[in-house]
Amino acid sequence: MGITLAYLGLLVMIPLAGVFVLTAQMTWEDFWRVVTSRQVVATYKVTFGVSLAAACTNAFFGLIVAWVLVRYQFPGRKLLDGMVDLPFALPTAVAGIALTALYAQTGWLGQYFYAIGIETAYSKVGIFIALTFIGIPFVVRTVQPVIEDLNAEVEEAAASLGASRTRTLCRIVLPALIPAMLTGFALAFARAIGEYGSVIFISGNMPMRTEITPLIIVKFLEQYQYAEATAVAAVMLVFSFVLLLVINLLQRWTESIGQARS
Repeated sequence: MGITLAYLGLLVMIPLAGVFVLTAQMTWEDFWRVVTSRQVVATYKVTFGVSLAAACTNAFFGLIVAWVLVRYQFPGRKLLDGMVDLPFALPTAVAGIALTALYAQTGWLGQYFYAIGIETAYSKVGIFIALTFIGIPFVVRTVQPVIEDLNAEVEEAAASLGASRTRTLCRIVLPALIPAMLTGFALAFARAIGEYGSVIFISGNMPMRTEITPLIIVKFLEQYQYAEATAVAAVMLVFSFVLLLVINLLQRWTESIGQARS
């Protein structure tokens, strides 16, 4: 217990407490002025809005990918399973450069999007692509073990009793997967909110349009405005904590409902 508390204190609690200690050096008026300034608020909208969209997309398609990897056998399955972990191993800066090269106006994929009027690189769409790329493994690897533990005989029994595939999915499969999906969604959302390396290359970093909150924190640090940087960081920290708390409460609620049904 002592080793655990010391480890958490040195690596987690003390650095997080330092954020609030530095922020406390500011007056409330200065703090509010910084965190609600027009440019900072614009970064909140980009960061939280696009991160939420990417996490929701990952929750949906991550479930499909995990289901296919577990329930189907096909050539190249192991290769696809290994590629899911690629965003974990790939440096974020490398991912950002690669995505920018692919989705730029002259890129292999970007040229087709630009031809139909969709601007990918240096826009919110590009940020969405980057955040979806780095977040998909969290959902797949969280949901995959739960699907492996699902008893296929229960689904077969439901089918034999006349339940349609949609009814079986909604009444049997999804209730068992919702807690894992919420966990994967929370992890993908939290990672997207704090993502920096893969986004700064493809976003273009245009103030009021594609600038993300982690970048504005770095700008404050580069200008030696440490109190301002920690103020914005404190807002991000509080939001992330509230998000994880809500997700944990939802998980317990869904688990309690599942136990009551069983």
